[in-house]
Amino acid sequence: MSDPRYSVCGSGYALTEKQRELIALAESLGPRFAERAARYDREASFPHENYAELRSAGFLGLCVPEKNGGLGADFKTYSLVSATLGKYCGATALTFNMHACSTLWPGLLADDLDMTAEQREEHEKRKARHFEKIISGGAIYAQPFSEGSAAAAGQAPFGTTATRVDGGWRINGKKIFASLAGAASCYGVLCTEAKPQLSMRDTLYLSVPADAPGLSIVGDWDPLGMRGTVSRTLVFKDVLVGDDAQMMPRGVYYQAASRWPHMFTTLSPTYLGIAIAAYEFTVRYLRGDLPGVAVRRRMYPTKQVAVAEMWIKLEQTRALFLRMLEDARVDPTKDARLRAYASQFTIMENANDLCRLAIRTCGGQSMLKSLPLERLYRDSRCGSLMLPWTAELCLDRIGREALYEPGESD
Repeated sequence: MSDPRYSVCGSGYALTEKQRELIALAESLGPRFAERAARYDREASFPHENYAELRSAGFLGLCVPEKNGGLGADFKTYSLVSATLGKYCGATALTFNMHACSTLWPGLLADDLDMTAEQREEHEKRKARHFEKIISGGAIYAQPFSEGSAAAAGQAPFGTTATRVDGGWRINGKKIFASLAGAASCYGVLCTEAKPQLSMRDTLYLSVPADAPGLSIVGDWDPLGMRGTVSRTLVFKDVLVGDDAQMMPRGVYYQAASRWPHMFTTLSPTYLGIAIAAYEFTVRYLRGDLPGVAVRRRMYPTKQVAVAEMWIKLEQTRALFLRMLEDARVDPTKDARLRAYASQFTIMENANDLCRLAIRTCGGQSMLKSLPLERLYRDSRCGSLMLPWTAELCLDRIGREALYEPGESD
């Protein structure tokens, strides 16, 4: 039996049989993902081999409803599986988030949102076509979000626009830090319907095939961490897609962003996984249990105190994460929304701090690229910067929403 200290939910957390099976499946894939992680990081190359195994395991359909041939994982189940993958390869878990959300958002999450009967009927048909591409065709979906403006933070309309044309849409604009660039089969693009006055309420969520004329991938990719995400820039120049490209009906994404805020926490499981990996590495390193590092260092009081600090920080982080999963639902209470911001902030900041403590405690050898800790450190630093809920934006929203009720101003 694996050590529960290194599991995503520890011991004693109530899981369904399905959740236990899916977490165990993710754990079975993990060691091979970990073996390849250094190469993806070194080359800044996409983890194609890992995705082949995710496809074989049925994980591309993790959040596709069972009626559409998928595994039917809900938000909590996805988060537990994603965090488990994050222990072994951060870049794989983070990019898998983009794919999984492309099924979770139009699928189980959208089921909670208000639509007319006509919208619901049309949405069922359209999402079934997208899910079929994944289940039968093995398609990988990306979810380009950022534009270098306030749009990805939910404070302005997206600059990428979609103009209504006969039978579909014409897309123009660009997306930066577009994970899975060049590896995805389809890009789920968030854009604004082109009108005289652009409005966030007119956000569209459109699927663009990777081979669509007018779509190009530009720029280099040589970042500090999360190098295997290959998050280059997508440029859209008069890209045409049909009405069936809509992954949510017009106006429904805006409703989702307002009423299902936990949809934006799906990046954080990756970083919880990294935090757990850093703690596990430190314990095994100090015990002399790592291959090629057989020297025991556990008898020194300074090392023991450092491990104690790490365990406390990890337990605090994991507890808030698990509470956030229990809170997640449509129309959460105000304290649950604030707790979601707090969870996101805590996971992103504490993941890096646990890696910092791990390096300081393990010492100079742990910085060598032959060991995973320096990669975990670099990958963990990226989490606080990721939109739509960066660490700074979480603090801003907690402070503002704690002090103001809707409609209040000074």
